[in-house]
Amino acid sequence: MSAARGATTADVVIVGAGAMGSAAAYALAARGVRVVALDRWAPPHAHGSTHGRTRIIREAYFEHPSYVPLVRDAYARWAAIAEASGQELFRQTGGLMVGPPDGELVTGAEASARAHGVAFERLSAREVRARFPGLEPGEEMVAVLEPRAGILFPERCVDAMLALARRHGAAIHVGERVTAWRAAGGVVTVTTDRARYEAPRLVLAPGAWFGALAPDLPLPLAVERQVMLWLAPRAHAERFRAERSPVALWEYAPGRIFYHIPDVGHGVKVALHHGGEIVDPDAPRDPPRPAELEAIRALAARVLPDANGRAVDAATCLYTNAPDGHFVIDAHPAHPEVLVVSACSGHGFKFASAIGAAVAELVVDGAASHDLSRFRFSGRG
Repeated sequence: MSAARGATTADVVIVGAGAMGSAAAYALAARGVRVVALDRWAPPHAHGSTHGRTRIIREAYFEHPSYVPLVRDAYARWAAIAEASGQELFRQTGGLMVGPPDGELVTGAEASARAHGVAFERLSAREVRARFPGLEPGEEMVAVLEPRAGILFPERCVDAMLALARRHGAAIHVGERVTAWRAAGGVVTVTTDRARYEAPRLVLAPGAWFGALAPDLPLPLAVERQVMLWLAPRAHAERFRAERSPVALWEYAPGRIFYHIPDVGHGVKVALHHGGEIVDPDAPRDPPRPAELEAIRALAARVLPDANGRAVDAATCLYTNAPDGHFVIDAHPAHPEVLVVSACSGHGFKFASAIGAAVAELVVDGAASHDLSRFRFSGRG
């Protein structure tokens, strides 16, 4: 890279080096693109959404069948990243989607599975209890069992992608806060608290900080504080280890989701999916409150009572939500040189490896191999 009018130049500047930014940095650098990625902290960190030790990856995608090809690509790319980095990034456990037979979770998972030939079984509540002792669905519930689902380790994933990006020549600048950007005359200028950068393309992937860095987006994006809790089982701990227990989503009320991830060394992870308070990401963030932890515990006591023992740890993270719950991957409406990559709406991490590759295709080739039309600004609100 060379200096131009006091600025460092590159082919692409990426703002945000969390899940999406690190994946994009790796995919672009691997294609020979000169990349500078900027992050105000040092990813992986606990300030945004890319943390929490474990994440669920699943293929029978209840949110919409159109996600299935993208998550299949992500599986393959996570495996390739794991091989290239020499780290375990994924552990297969199987996955359960548990709820009323006519509920959003079960019907959506089955619709995606049938549309794309995803292997699954439907289990009665009695069959779930027999196959996975320790799980206690109500008699009125059924489950979709997806054998390929499992766990991603988010901090390891981001570490691996950043290391591979560096190996391919990307410059990853951490502890550097972006204060402004502008696009004019085919050049995007990014200003930080340390320096200035110029490139023909900008990838904006700041997660919860879209509001500060791109306030003129045509979709309102809400930042939601979520609470995670880890529990030491009070009985039969072996039943909740990853070798014997699947990841699971539970529709405990219409449209309301609780999830748990088996113990991989830090306890059983339990949390609500959505329903948190809307916050300013730059304001001091409250630690988990007793009432929030008790609400999570109440659901754990209901569906996996033997896991509801001593609290091992608790933490918060941020969801950046689009109004319709889908992602945002599209050119900035006023600046075609700027690619806006994700507001993940709380379910994006599993896709990061594939979205990073799609970003590289959009930047280098002008089009992505996946259908990303659902994630455009147009036709949404």
